[in-house]
Amino acid sequence: MGIDLDIHGIQPGEQTNPWAPVQYVSNTQTPRAPRAIDRPDGFGVLLTQVNKILDWSRSSSLWPATFGLACCAIEMMSTSASRWDISRFGAEVFRASPRQADLMIVAGRLSVKMAPVLRRIYDQMPEPKWVLSMGACASCGGVFNNYAIIQGVDKVVPVDVYVPGCPPTPDMLLHGLNLLQEKIRKHIPSPPDPLAVTGQKYLGSEG
Repeated sequence: MGIDLDIHGIQPGEQTNPWAPVQYVSNTQTPRAPRAIDRPDGFGVLLTQVNKILDWSRSSSLWPATFGLACCAIEMMSTSASRWDISRFGAEVFRASPRQADLMIVAGRLSVKMAPVLRRIYDQMPEPKWVLSMGACASCGGVFNNYAIIQGVDKVVPVDVYVPGCPPTPDMLLHGLNLLQEKIRKHIPSPPDPLAVTGQKYLGSEG
């Protein structure tokens, strides 16, 4: 009665590589057999709606504006690094010109002096455009409850997605980006413009 030495695919007397892995196949997962892909006969037909194709393409190619206000901008820049890699979602093209961007990430607190600048950049962005409020300071003023900080950027521009935190991590920003993509694909409209509702206008804005 012989002893079966073929435990890991090694034959008796076979010279093995000492640096090779001990096991090539997991004990808990059955290796998948290669599956042949049959070429379909004729041409494939895809039935959909034009607005769904447009919403899918817009959500998969968001171009944020290069715009940071405070410490949350450091976290926003970190999402472009290799660890989080915002390019997986098609949003790595930060544009220096607002006329080439369709997403504004308000990263940080918004002061009263900076509000007309933010509004002007928003007005220069082409339609359709979206706004993501990043952090507690941008969403509600955060710890800066004073006369110099606007208590929420939704008083200046319409906000589509709020990301909480002080500061929010890059993972939270990516989650907010995923929520915005889902909102765009479902064709959910943006909230009304706060300045259009109140009839106000900031000095220097183009609205």
